[in-house]
Amino acid sequence: MVSPASAHGQVARVAVGPSGSPPWMVDAVHAGGAQVVDVAHATGLVWGHPHDADGLAAVLDGAPHIDWVQLPFAGVERFIHLVDHDRRWTCGKGVYAEPVAELALALGMAGLRGVGHYARAASWSGPRGRNLHGARVTIAGGGGITASLVRMLAPFGSHVTVVRNRVQAMDGVDDVLAADRFADALPGADLVVLALALTPETVGLVGAEELAMMEPHAWLVNVARGRHVVTDDLVEALAQERLGGAALDVTDPEPLPPDHPLWREPRCIITPHVGNTPEMAQPLLYERIAANVRRYGAGELLIGGIDPDAGY
Repeated sequence: MVSPASAHGQVARVAVGPSGSPPWMVDAVHAGGAQVVDVAHATGLVWGHPHDADGLAAVLDGAPHIDWVQLPFAGVERFIHLVDHDRRWTCGKGVYAEPVAELALALGMAGLRGVGHYARAASWSGPRGRNLHGARVTIAGGGGITASLVRMLAPFGSHVTVVRNRVQAMDGVDDVLAADRFADALPGADLVVLALALTPETVGLVGAEELAMMEPHAWLVNVARGRHVVTDDLVEALAQERLGGAALDVTDPEPLPPDHPLWREPRCIITPHVGNTPEMAQPLLYERIAANVRRYGAGELLIGGIDPDAGY
């Protein structure tokens, strides 16, 4: 194993902020072989607050010597206005792929097989549902969640179409389409899964027009960000029975207010943004931080880099 050291042969110096960040983040930095120091003496920063962009901006304004920042989540929309080419920026991209893909699969199967309907029933009812076996599945997004989900879908023999920014062959995927062809992948799909980053281009990706293109029996699964879907349009499509249903781990607004019509919609399954729970996330993020600290000290390519131009 390469010893984490700077170009001058010194042990890497990494700060953990803000004050009150989980102690295990400090342990992860130590596990990566770095010295934990205050920001004034650090060149790397592990930021532990998933929402405090203003706090991070204030720290960086007073610390131009910080040349690497590690963010905790895969989604970086709260911080993207800070991401530039002057520093190296990394996030949890790919860290949570397995648990989130697992939930996407569970929600998709629950929707197709009518589990939500049966769970709400108060008496014995008739059969309903469709097979995932041999189904046509469209996935928006080409990152780690999608790669994991495609692998999990393999035993079902589904026909898988992936829509992504960079068109390239993917193992287990039948068709890969460019992002501007998302609409082409909706007709004929039995299951549509959203597993992509939130950027200005993907806000409102699924609205009235896209919902109208989907099959009347199709299910929409969203494990990405609530703002990918125009909520009012989804409510209307479900109320008019123009869609098989929607399974949402994320919503807009979030959290979903108790009086929101989606709670009463029989064709909707809602989970409270639990694609990965804290218990699932902590060991995964610990390993990512330790690995990146190790790579940072050794001058190696960091994992989960953020592209300032792409916005994720």
